[in-house]
Amino acid sequence: MNASTVLPPAMQRVSTLLVQGFQKFLMIAGLVFIAGLIGVQSGRLNLGSSFVPSLAAAETLAADDEAGAADDTSVVPLEPRLRAAMDYVSRRYKVSSEAVQPIFATAQVVGRELHIDPLLIIAVIGVESSFNPFSQSGFGAQGLMQVVPRFHQDKLPEEASFLDPVTNVQVGARVLKEYIHRHGGLEEGLQQFGGAMNDAGRRYAGKVLAERQRLEQAVQRVRAA
Repeated sequence: MNASTVLPPAMQRVSTLLVQGFQKFLMIAGLVFIAGLIGVQSGRLNLGSSFVPSLAAAETLAADDEAGAADDTSVVPLEPRLRAAMDYVSRRYKVSSEAVQPIFATAQVVGRELHIDPLLIIAVIGVESSFNPFSQSGFGAQGLMQVVPRFHQDKLPEEASFLDPVTNVQVGARVLKEYIHRHGGLEEGLQQFGGAMNDAGRRYAGKVLAERQRLEQAVQRVRAA
């Protein structure tokens, strides 16, 4: 790597977290050292009472940093299956891997939480918006999964936007899970998600499942290579 190499956003975030954590450690160590000097001078140094709270504070700060990294989807490591699918999406929809990585990471996290195949979520995104996070329909649907705000405002976190890619996928996946559960089947749930309950041919569900199959085939090609 030469001096002009630019780190990917995920690596920059990890590097920043490491630097911040080290700075906090140095700050705490400095405070403990000063407290020790004061204690020695006053003749009241108590190692147990002086250092234990400081160590507890350090552990709390470290835990906060880890939690922040977990919440940031840019540093969530993708499963090999999703990495292979991401390469396919990048080529098919002409979007950079860096741009769709947070989308795939969100699909992975929320998919585990809701017991939905992340590739199904990715397939819905492909059909609904072709990975355009600013897509809006005449009906009022917004974002990657074309969520209709007036129907799902209750699922939106406070001060969040349906046009935020991560939020849109989180909400959209919950809507999809709700519809699948309500109708007792994947195809029926997909039909409602696509606003096509009256389509006896289930063409919307067919489009999504065909896209998921293409994603699976891309994964299999990578595994076989």
